[in-house]
Amino acid sequence: MKQIGLIKEAFNFFEEVKVEFSKVTWPKYNEFVGSTLIVLLLVVLFSFYFFAVDSSLSFVMKKVFTSYFG
Repeated sequence: MKQIGLIKEAFNFFEEVKVEFSKVTWPKYNEFVGSTLIVLLLVVLFSFYFFAVDSSLSFVMKKVFTSYFG
């Protein structure tokens, strides 16, 4: 009995998901491509930024430790 109730709940859940998906306004192709390119560009820029900061801090820390403990 309990399994039948779970199956009905799951079926109702997916029916509600189907209704909600029909309400979604999906972006046009050009909007999708533009947004994707912006995100990829930002990922690349932040990657270079964090690489530069990490490399700089690593260089400074090596100099500090070698001057004190070297």
